[in-house]
Amino acid sequence: MTVAELLARISSRELSEWMAYERLEPFGERRADLRSAIVASTVANTARDEKKRNRPFKPEEFMPEFKREEEEEIEPWRRQLQVVEAMNAALGGRDLRR
Repeated sequence: MTVAELLARISSRELSEWMAYERLEPFGERRADLRSAIVASTVANTARDEKKRNRPFKPEEFMPEFKREEEEEIEPWRRQLQVVEAMNAALGGRDLRR
């Protein structure tokens, strides 16, 4: 199921509730990356030479950073506008600008 299909099936209220819940209890790929980073930092710290590196590794040092090519080239406000337009269309809204 695509994001647009999912947004078409749920109400604005339900979407808001899921967004609030995700802020309290993160889930999804970002959370999975954090769990993996915790394991990676633990393993790295067990093998760390304290003479060469006196401070322990932190999970943040093992978190991947992804950017889509199109996001790198597009201005942030244009990207946000695209998201709003997609959500509006998915929820059956009308674009009154046209």
